Parts: sequence; structure tokens; C-alpha cells
Amino acid sequence: MSGESERDDRDDRADRTDRAVGGGRVVLVTGPSGAGKSRVCARLQAAHGWPVVRLDDFYKDGDDPTLPMVDLGGGTRLPDWDDAGSWDAGAAVAALEQLVQTGSVQVPTYDISTSRAVGSSTVTVRPGQLVLAEGIFAAEIAPVLAERGLLRGAWCVSHSRAENFARRLLRDLAERRKPPLVLVRRGIELARREPAILARAEALGAATIRPQDLEALLR
Repeated sequence: MSGESERDDRDDRADRTDRAVGGGRVVLVTGPSGAGKSRVCARLQAAHGWPVVRLDDFYKDGDDPTLPMVDLGGGTRLPDWDDAGSWDAGAAVAALEQLVQTGSVQVPTYDISTSRAVGSSTVTVRPGQLVLAEGIFAAEIAPVLAERGLLRGAWCVSHSRAENFARRLLRDLAERRKPPLVLVRRGIELARREPAILARAEALGAATIRPQDLEALLR
């Protein structure tokens, strides 16, 4: 890489930081399903000890009458996990606020295969540490967190649509989230929606970035 290219890359990162960083302690990491949110947060946790709150664990249970559904054809209907109406944003904000203010919070553990919370766990944070909050709807709560002085930064990680599709499908098959044909149909639908997902995140204040670049920036 030439010296000029390196400077351009540094300037681009600085611009994303200026647009995304606030004065709080919560770092929001959003992006399309399969983009690498969990992996980059796991690496940052291992490097710095920062706690991770999985916002996707705040999904509504499958029998919740307010849960949006999606028709994948062939008589297949399932919860639309990529509709913001499928999760409890208020509960997610309350949990993050409690964690920052008290140092501890109990969060649900959600099982996609059964479409419901199956338990809970406790997340703790030490004074001064950042809190990583990752999930496909993370950007939706960026304005509220910023208003309450809790937001440190908001980023939207992504690869190409084809790479996101492949990563998502391999993950979902390995975890046996749903039958293979259902996962393929869902993956095609998500790939179709992806440009709108990225645009929505940007509109809410999340700067789009590759996972490896976000990791380098936060380090």
C-alpha cells in the first residue's frame, strides 16, 4: 500500500469515527445477519475484557401476538427476525442503562430454533470499561442511547451481499436453526433486503465499516 493510500485509509477511518463516536460507554455493532458482528465483538472482548450484550436475545417469543411473520412460499411461515418489530427495544435499552449504571444486569438467552427465550445470564462491567452491544437492530436504539448520554459509538459491519449470504447460511446450518430449505429461502429474502438494511443503519447514525476495520479502529 502506498503512503498516499495509507493516509487516505486513515482519513476515512477518522471520518467514520467523527460521525459515529459520542461520549458514553456503549458501543453498538449492527449489520446484516451473517456480517460478522458476533465474531468481531468476541475478538474485542478477548483482547480488552469488554462485556458483550447480545441484543438479538431480546427477540419476542414465537407465540407473542405482536411478532411479525414472513411468508417464504410453499406454505412456510416463520417469525421475521429481521423486522424491528420482532424484538423488545425498550427492554434492550433498559438493560444497557442498568448495566452502565449498576455494573450488572440479567439478560435473556434466546433460542432461534424454538423461537423463544430459554434462560438468562448475568453480564457485568467494571468501572470505565466499554460495553459492546451487538445485533441486527442495534442501530434502532442509537438515538435513544445518545439522548441519554450512554452511546460511545455506532457502527454497521458488512461484507458483500454474496459473502454475507454464504456466511449466514453456513452458520445457520451448523447451528440447525431451521430446516435447510427454510434457511436458503430466508437467506435469499435477506439478501434482497440488504441494501435497505444498510441504508437504515446509516440513517440512524451507524457508520458502515468492514469488521476487520472496526476491530482495528476500536483497538
